[in-house]
Amino acid sequence: MSDPGAGGAGRQPSRHRRRGWIERRAGAVLTLSRRPGARFDLAAATRMPPVAARGRLAHQIRQDLWRALRGLRGFSPVVQVTAGPEGTEVIAGGQLAAARAPKAQIEARIAALLEDPQHRARWLRHAGVVHA
Repeated sequence: MSDPGAGGAGRQPSRHRRRGWIERRAGAVLTLSRRPGARFDLAAATRMPPVAARGRLAHQIRQDLWRALRGLRGFSPVVQVTAGPEGTEVIAGGQLAAARAPKAQIEARIAALLEDPQHRARWLRHAGVVHA
């Protein structure tokens, strides 16, 4: 996936910076990255309940992803949050400059982070779960 959050059906995505991070919104998709043109060299996905603040959810996940992988040289986090009828889909990962990184092991660490009950509870409190 070379351009997460690309606009569909002729719609131009909106971008703005927040504390040095680029939030790109295209319909129901929000992509958070440090650099324009972000890509996923590594990624893991999860589903969550609907949230009120996708940007807050993305920033919380990005912070914990960075903490978990900060020793990984050349890593730049990317988080994509998509609102849908079945809830919120999250893809977390990022760009990696190091060609010899153990991709499967790193993706397993990302997946474990996304499924950690304590992290999920904090993220959802921060982002506000939408109750139908």
